[in-house]
Amino acid sequence: MEKKYAVLVVDMLNDFVTGAIGCDRAKAIVKPLGELLDNARKNKAPVIFCNDCHYKGIDNELKLWGDHAIKGTWGAEIIPELPVSENDYIVPKRRYSGFFQTDLDLLLKELGVTTVIITGLHTHMCCRHTAADAYQNNYDVIFANECTNSFTEEDYQYGLKYAKETYGAPNYTNKELFEMFKK
Repeated sequence: MEKKYAVLVVDMLNDFVTGAIGCDRAKAIVKPLGELLDNARKNKAPVIFCNDCHYKGIDNELKLWGDHAIKGTWGAEIIPELPVSENDYIVPKRRYSGFFQTDLDLLLKELGVTTVIITGLHTHMCCRHTAADAYQNNYDVIFANECTNSFTEEDYQYGLKYAKETYGAPNYTNKELFEMFKK
């Protein structure tokens, strides 16, 4: 079967980068992620933003992390450094995984996607849970190592290692991914 890629951008939101639960390490992935998204779009690989979008006072994550990415607020908006194209997709999520009770699986199937490339925050949490559900739904999973990060280097490496060992998810550089898009 021919591979068809999609790039999943997990939680590259104002609150995750500079806001309520900001991560200084997130800033390091913005430029390479922008380059990856441009290359994916150029090569007709769908770009799908999987964004936390919580209801204030209701969602379980808020108990652990406090208010963040509350629906309709600045914090729930995609960072301006990663402008959304008219051909991109946005899938709101209320849990760590981009698949859990969203229409992400349906969208990927309708687009004919076989392989998801995980980008964004955090490799040991939201990226990891999205990768788990992608694997459970029979997608091949790849992590873009220049385009993912976590609060700490240890968390970042743990997420990559876990995904590789548990889901067979390799991690590739942008250069390697650019070549894959061309095939």
